Amino acid sequence: MPDPIPPSQDLAGKTVIITGGNTGLGFEVARQTLLLQAARVIITARSPAKGADAVAALQANTEIQSANPAAQIEVFDLDLDDYQSGLRFCQKVKKQVPELDLLLCNGGTTLFEYEISKSGHERVMQVNCYTHFFIVLELLGLLRATAAKRGSPTRVTFLGSYIHAEHDLERTPIPPDCKVLDYFDSNKLTRGARRYHNSKLAIVAFVQRLAKQQPASEVIVNSVCPGVVRTSIMSRLPPWMQVFIYFYLKIKAVPMQVGGQRIVHVAVMAGVESHGQFLSMGGQMEGYTPFLDKATGQAFTDKLWTEMLADGKLVDPAIEVFEHTPEAPGVVV
Repeated sequence: MPDPIPPSQDLAGKTVIITGGNTGLGFEVARQTLLLQAARVIITARSPAKGADAVAALQANTEIQSANPAAQIEVFDLDLDDYQSGLRFCQKVKKQVPELDLLLCNGGTTLFEYEISKSGHERVMQVNCYTHFFIVLELLGLLRATAAKRGSPTRVTFLGSYIHAEHDLERTPIPPDCKVLDYFDSNKLTRGARRYHNSKLAIVAFVQRLAKQQPASEVIVNSVCPGVVRTSIMSRLPPWMQVFIYFYLKIKAVPMQVGGQRIVHVAVMAGVESHGQFLSMGGQMEGYTPFLDKATGQAFTDKLWTEMLADGKLVDPAIEVFEHTPEAPGVVV
């Protein structure tokens, strides 16, 4: 379990956004950030009713009432299955949230059957990766502006997983003439649980590449694995898999509170040394899969980045993104 966060590094006066914060680890992280004195915590939910219930539960929490009675707790609508919902969410944030100190990209899903998102991509990749990547790019300006105001970096933390090392890209390589997004959209090249594993690899790759474009002095970007935690995502597995997972969790799973602490520790305390890194459940920098250091892995990361920028431009032509060139790295266009 991580060391306690010292009072000098609390979230007093700061604003936190947590995607998928109405249940599971997202809800637990919301609770813990409120106990760390966050002035404003915004969770997102697909269902306005479920989001309102989550806000009511946080407001009714006696620990929060005692420790942080003036906290502003809200829910914003967000369906990660849909780029357009992500765009509307970002537009609302830009209008109603003048400062953003921490963005936690937590929402996610896993599916064994092949499904297409509302935006036309494979659903697991859309929910876990693409809409989150788009939101981060849309809100980088706000995060940078807040950092300038605070005189210290703001933060983006992705919910990662050690399972990214079990990705598909070495056993079923991306064909040379195939786009990365087309590869992940294929029902023939990627299958079953591997889609979830691939999504976690894409997160590690995106974080690495974004860190090359975005200075840690402005925004610290990282990803963290909270370990094995029992969450509602397990209920989406096939019945036969749920039986196996039940016994696996009995042995391996840590309580929700511990998983939340691991995430919050990285999101709040990890310094510039964590920029672009994948951190383990104990908060230590963890060796990500060696694939990403190989020429094929670096090519994958570059193609993913380029294709995500292009996809983002289709959703919002005015999006400010960092285009890397040898002459002028990190140029906003």
